[in-house]
Amino acid sequence: MVSPNRPTVQALQPSLIRKLANAAMNRADVIPLWFGEPDKPTPAFIREAAKDAIDEGQTFYQPNLGIPPLREALANYMNDLYSLRLTADNVGVTPSGMTALSLALQCIVAGGDSVLVPSPVWPNLPAAAEILGAQIIRVSLRPRDDAWRLDLDELFAAAQPNTSALLLNSPNNPTGWMLEDDEQQRILDFCRERDIWLIADEVYARIVYDRAYAPSFADKVNEDDKYLIINSFSKSWAMTGWRLGWLTGPRSLMKTLEMVSEFNFSCIFAPTQIAGITALGEGEAFLRESLLRYRAARDLVAETFAGLPRVVCPLPSGTFYTFFAVDGVTDSFEFARRLLLECGVGLAPGAAFGPQGEGYLRLCYAADLSVLERALEQMRPLLR
Repeated sequence: MVSPNRPTVQALQPSLIRKLANAAMNRADVIPLWFGEPDKPTPAFIREAAKDAIDEGQTFYQPNLGIPPLREALANYMNDLYSLRLTADNVGVTPSGMTALSLALQCIVAGGDSVLVPSPVWPNLPAAAEILGAQIIRVSLRPRDDAWRLDLDELFAAAQPNTSALLLNSPNNPTGWMLEDDEQQRILDFCRERDIWLIADEVYARIVYDRAYAPSFADKVNEDDKYLIINSFSKSWAMTGWRLGWLTGPRSLMKTLEMVSEFNFSCIFAPTQIAGITALGEGEAFLRESLLRYRAARDLVAETFAGLPRVVCPLPSGTFYTFFAVDGVTDSFEFARRLLLECGVGLAPGAAFGPQGEGYLRLCYAADLSVLERALEQMRPLLR
């Protein structure tokens, strides 16, 4: 058997979500709630913008970090949202938020470094650092008072002399946990004091339920800070398959990011970028409509689970996931497999999100209420 030379790659584990989903990908009788994406296709006005660009022949190489109109539009979007004064030179466009994360880590993390990561967390975050040879230090999110919480003192105490970066995902996939402004300021102060890079995944910033947008590090950092904020068009504008993301950071770092991007992906397809400009300019109504749907779906799931004594389900502050535990379940993959085989419902096993997620399951409720009602009813025999 041929295997990779690099031990860090050999040590990677395949996605448990994919492993479960691949086993039933072609089954028409399964209600798939395992992947993190909206159930609606990308809005027609965004698709039309890309088609028009293709018809105009915009199929050539583009600048490494994005076409100037999109970088400018993203800077203006961030400025309007958070009352900032960014320029296009603070923004780099990438083929997906995941690529933005990988690019950031390649510039920051070296073999032998350690990286702090609150967990449970989307598995790609720590894996992207592990590939580079970093040691991952996980700090547990814990449910308390019907919500997930992070003990900041515990987080700060976990930092080591070799810690080069802190990876944060807020609003958090899978738990829906969200940092507040005062917590973000404490974290930023800590990173400044310890000379640690702050990498904030804020992909779900617009999918929150008690305010217009989630707290962001964007309105707290300055040009001298070591930070990068990761974002994506995937979730908010239903563009998961388009693979379009961006990162925000100090202007002084953008030339380095531009150079490294050349050796990773060269550039992004121009019609995809033009679709992004259209999403930013015309997508607010779609965002509002989507959030109303997600709120109704969240409330339906929470109300149903409240009537099942075995289920513990902290209410998510953001995202479109519920991360719930079932009393007596210690092997989340096996229980998710039973839900798939016996109930015809596909959920993500909590173990996919790190050891702190074991015993939990993630349900993506970005779906029509009728679909969710059917899924919840089919799962009821195993949950009650």
